[in-house]
Amino acid sequence: MLEKMFKLSQKGTNVKTEVFAGVTTFLAMAYVLAVNPAMLSETGLSFEGVFLATALSACVGTMIMGLLANYPVALAPGMGVNALFTYTIVFQMGFSPAAALAAVVVSGAIFLVISVTGIRKAVINAIPAQLKLAIGAGIGFFIAFIGLKNAGIIVSDASTFVALGDLTDPVVLLSVFGILVTLALLAKKVPAAVFYGLVVTAITGIIAGLCGVAGMPTAPTAIISTELDFSLFGLFVEGFGELFANPQCIVALFSLLFVDFFDTAGTLISVANRAKLVDENGELENIEKALIADSAGTIFGGFIGTSTVTSYVESTAGVEVGGRTGLTACTTALLFLLSIFFSPLLSIVTSAITAPALVVVGVLMAQQLGGIDWEDFVFAASGFVTIIMMILTYSISDGIAFGFIVYGLSMAVTGKTKQVSPIVWALIAIFVAYFAII
Repeated sequence: MLEKMFKLSQKGTNVKTEVFAGVTTFLAMAYVLAVNPAMLSETGLSFEGVFLATALSACVGTMIMGLLANYPVALAPGMGVNALFTYTIVFQMGFSPAAALAAVVVSGAIFLVISVTGIRKAVINAIPAQLKLAIGAGIGFFIAFIGLKNAGIIVSDASTFVALGDLTDPVVLLSVFGILVTLALLAKKVPAAVFYGLVVTAITGIIAGLCGVAGMPTAPTAIISTELDFSLFGLFVEGFGELFANPQCIVALFSLLFVDFFDTAGTLISVANRAKLVDENGELENIEKALIADSAGTIFGGFIGTSTVTSYVESTAGVEVGGRTGLTACTTALLFLLSIFFSPLLSIVTSAITAPALVVVGVLMAQQLGGIDWEDFVFAASGFVTIIMMILTYSISDGIAFGFIVYGLSMAVTGKTKQVSPIVWALIAIFVAYFAII
């Protein structure tokens, strides 16, 4: 049955290899079960509710990807887009969590439509690859900055705006220790380095707490729990009125679409190439089905209470150990389902523990800088502005907007106007209008 469903022999793999690859992928991205609830709960959403939504949406989205597209790709709430959800749409734009969830559902529905109709492919081809790389790297820097700030390593300062935190504070030192351990694991190319780094940091914090160090996490009182928080299921319905009554609705939706749009595209291209899922014309096999799976995951995630669900580049960890089919994804999905009953373990997760994961994920995302042609001033300027404005405005969408505007201006003054796609000019016009309105 598995051979027929996933074409194992045709892909040069077997059940044992696929299952092992699925476990590897789960371990590589399991940190999202701790980091995503910690971030989204800052908006007032229930931590337990977001945990359940995170695990379930990862399970369902990944299962659809495996069964429909036969891709060894796992999905979960995105680490860049959850920052957009929390710090931009809720904190900066002023939307309630319910309205933000409504925006997630609407963006997922739009995503589904443009995936089915092929519009997405046209837009992807229209955006310069250099800008896509800059956006991904910029989000990495933004996430890392959030991690450093939440850990107290970077603090506000009246004179210099930001400054180094108190490195004699045990909690700050725990985060520094976690960052160094995780970086060391990555340098040694240890599979699931981010996850193991999080575990080592948590255990170290618990031991320090038992030794009387103040501010450290405490050991969980239980391991397994059958008490699930369904309070966020359907919450998005309450936010529709507020969402469409706010003039920034279009900006919020566009930001969600844009970030997920290119994050997913980049991930699928990367994983598909490594898994040899590219045909003789250089096109990805079953790409339409993969995009539909990604869209369905986002809609389902919004329904049950979490931010945009997207394809995870950590799926390459499973591909590296031999994962080639949807059986890898289905294995990962089942492990996310089982994780629902181990939520008490997350009671030890604090900002000091999640900060290393955020910083290191930022490092991984920033590697995309290497693909930018820094010798071409148009791309150097637009890429730099995209990244620096994301950080300094504390807004992913503002960074993207400024980057596009600089790109359009640079192309115009260098006489390359005709090389810019009409779609890109339309996006630039939207961004200019956005800044004029606010």
